Amino acid sequence: MKNNKLPIAIIGGGPVGLAAAAHLLNSKKPFILFESGASVGANILTWGHIKIFSPWKYNIDKAAEKLLSQHGVNIPDKEEIPFGYQIVTAYLQPLSQLPGLKENIHLNAKVMAIGRRGMDKVITKGREDLAFSVQVNEGGDFKIYEASAVIDATGTWHNPNPIGSGGVFAIGELENSQHINYGIPDMLGKDKKRYANKTVLVVGGGHSAINSILDLDKLVEGFPNTKVHWLLRKKKVSDVYGGKEEDALEARGALGIRIEQLVNAGRVKIHTPIYIHTIKKENGQLIVRGTQNEQSFELKNIDEIISNTGTRPDFSFLREVRFDVDAALESATELADLIDPNIHSCGT
Repeated sequence: MKNNKLPIAIIGGGPVGLAAAAHLLNSKKPFILFESGASVGANILTWGHIKIFSPWKYNIDKAAEKLLSQHGVNIPDKEEIPFGYQIVTAYLQPLSQLPGLKENIHLNAKVMAIGRRGMDKVITKGREDLAFSVQVNEGGDFKIYEASAVIDATGTWHNPNPIGSGGVFAIGELENSQHINYGIPDMLGKDKKRYANKTVLVVGGGHSAINSILDLDKLVEGFPNTKVHWLLRKKKVSDVYGGKEEDALEARGALGIRIEQLVNAGRVKIHTPIYIHTIKKENGQLIVRGTQNEQSFELKNIDEIISNTGTRPDFSFLREVRFDVDAALESATELADLIDPNIHSCGT
């Protein structure tokens, strides 16, 4: 590459993107960071009311910690477990304001496309000598930046999986999306009115779904007409409990213990294994249809759906870039064997 003096472009202002920026700053390498949200950690703020299950010591990058300490910024207690919003307010935002970082971070800057300067994806000769061309929408003002390299730290939270089984949208899912939340709504705070005294269906079998169910159960205490259904593809609900007391992360194990207690108390209606193929609206409520043990399944009178079916990367802005990912997991190829859910399970 003949463009080593150009900055390295970092796409995404979350923990990984800012950690990359900290490492580059410590290495005295130029960089520019683009975050599509109005704040660093914008995706995290959408679930800021959720307490994560790993302590600070696993969530603060060493290079970032070094920079914060050099500028007199207090480091959170390493053994405490933060809420999502605290990751932003106590770590990412202070880090983003440090000299050397602040002036190189662009907020409200959505990367639309990346390619090589003046060369499409097909052409090979001379490709490595060309700078990357990064097209960015900064509040409606489109600009092109050049970079010597690109780090994709966009994550996956902004690109949720559909509810339909087989990784595709269920029939009627898009048409009824106004009644579907693809995240973990703040049901005890700003989203309370939407879910209080409603019949709510949670779809998914991971930690996000567990958090949604636990918050809904708390909502029932103040709004007893709230009804909670939980739909999973797993053969049995106990498969979501994880390692419990044997989990390497105590807080993650505690989630499994709490949800098991809630299920055993009959405080949530379980439907499993279900494969959804249709979502239909009738008389202002939703009907969810699918299959259960190769038989037809139907669940009526649903007011709201919370979809916690996982997320995946968005590669749309990388169409003109030659890159390699695992075909099944869409992760970096070298990481695939370490995170494959067919082999590994969190907390076991």
